[in-house]
Amino acid sequence: MTASADAGSTSVEDLLAEVPDGETPDLHGAFPRLEEAQILPLEAWGERRPTTRGETLIAEGDLEDTFYVLLAGRVAVVEAFGTPDQRVARVHGPGRFLGELGVLTGQASFFASVVVDPGEVLAVPADRLRALTAAEPVLGDQILRAYLARRWLAVGEGIGFRIIGSRYSTTTRKLREFAARNRLPHRFVDVETDPAAERLLRGLGLGPDDTPVVLFRNRLLRNPSTAELAAAFGLRDVGAKEEVCDLVVIGAGPAGLAAAVYGASEGLDTAVLDAVAAGGQAARTSSIENYLGFPSGISGGELAERAVLQAEKFGARRSVPADVVGLEERDGNYVLRLADGGEMAARTVIIASGVQVRRLPVPQLPQFEGTCVYYAATAVEAQQCVGDPVVVVGGGNSAGQAAIFLADHAAEVRMVVMESSLDANMSRYLADRITQDPRVEVYLHTLVDELEGERGRLETVVVKDTMTGERQRLPARDLMVFIGGVPSTSWLPGSVTLDAGGYIMTGPEARHAQVAGTAAAPPPLLLETSLPGIFAAGDVRSGSVKRVASAVGEGAMAVRMVHEHLATAR
Repeated sequence: MTASADAGSTSVEDLLAEVPDGETPDLHGAFPRLEEAQILPLEAWGERRPTTRGETLIAEGDLEDTFYVLLAGRVAVVEAFGTPDQRVARVHGPGRFLGELGVLTGQASFFASVVVDPGEVLAVPADRLRALTAAEPVLGDQILRAYLARRWLAVGEGIGFRIIGSRYSTTTRKLREFAARNRLPHRFVDVETDPAAERLLRGLGLGPDDTPVVLFRNRLLRNPSTAELAAAFGLRDVGAKEEVCDLVVIGAGPAGLAAAVYGASEGLDTAVLDAVAAGGQAARTSSIENYLGFPSGISGGELAERAVLQAEKFGARRSVPADVVGLEERDGNYVLRLADGGEMAARTVIIASGVQVRRLPVPQLPQFEGTCVYYAATAVEAQQCVGDPVVVVGGGNSAGQAAIFLADHAAEVRMVVMESSLDANMSRYLADRITQDPRVEVYLHTLVDELEGERGRLETVVVKDTMTGERQRLPARDLMVFIGGVPSTSWLPGSVTLDAGGYIMTGPEARHAQVAGTAAAPPPLLLETSLPGIFAAGDVRSGSVKRVASAVGEGAMAVRMVHEHLATAR
């Protein structure tokens, strides 16, 4: 449901009077100043425009279709502009460029850009900017890095549109997780602890029982689904039902995103679908330190963001959330059935659906899973855990990275590890780091035996030593679970051969089923399944190496085999 969210207004002059002198510092390269030599080529693609005090250059909620370089004057970036809660987030001066990732992706702006001191801007249409940055890679890389840094600053600082609800509400938690995993800048207003929540709801004529609600400029979404949230922020981009794509990629983890990049860049009409967000399991980790080319590490979310931009640059389309629940052959193509009743047809399919998180086998889990149990460690989870005692379960790299990351935010971090040594399933460098970190307490050969708490609020994690049988009660307000996953293959038809663990078999082991009365089908290609033209890549494939680098490689290889299949079919 959409309705007006006008709970009062504040004049532009009131806002401008509060803008501090000077500019926002260039944090992490997010707000660089372009030199004259960089601005000069931009002038051939745009036009100079004078600005006036109070003028809105970019309106919150509008598509970012123009790239602005500030030549003179100052501009404020404002959150919730025009409402009683408006706030100046940044201030920019001459030489800086405005906007955010939406300039490159065509999404709506999360903030307003308002002129504080009159001056002049250089306005370049966004489509021309994309063409220019391809021709000027140094400038293009600087703009991309700045926009990525701006997005991550906004997500980490909790600014953007507002989600109002209870931290103990399962539906609120679902919206927050969807926004976080899709890296949508937002601020959570907790009705349990934030005094602003009551004032906001009262101004909207709502009460706590009406939550969760989403406020975005003058729009109010009451208890929206994740699909409604995705549509509001431009995450759904698929064609008509009757369209037949060359390639549909199922899953937007590292393997799926690599397939989308290579498929689209090589001229295939490519669409990528994901049930939740781009990034897959990799996006759940705060830092990947052993991925080639990133010696200081890169967060899984940033890696996914960069890959999405690459895929979209080459023309790939994506749709989130798009939960595939079935696959069938029809009229010589493959038809994918979606959970919302929609369908997509494709000549070829790459299944990169990865794995679903494995849940703790304790009876009390459903009581806390919607409020206090997490399967990721990103900036949003860190905000939720500030000052809390936290228990991290798992002995792999994801669990280790989570423990190190959360130690900067939580009051206490305890790791519960089933293995007898920390490096049994964890990289040696990470195990050493945890061992040397006094903020992380490790419990080896230990399992979670019970969860305790009331009304969905976790209080204690009871653990059991598998060697001695001793039980201990660990204080915990938040529980992070990283104990592997199960393959996302339950939706596949029986004609797709799986191994004993439910992973998709490919290559000679898969074997194409022979149709009666026809010549024997050629053996499947290396990454081809038992259905011709259906390929598998990444964690969902039987025998795959569960690493980001190998998943990326398989995604690229699968596209090469898609070309071979299409050439044969034609």
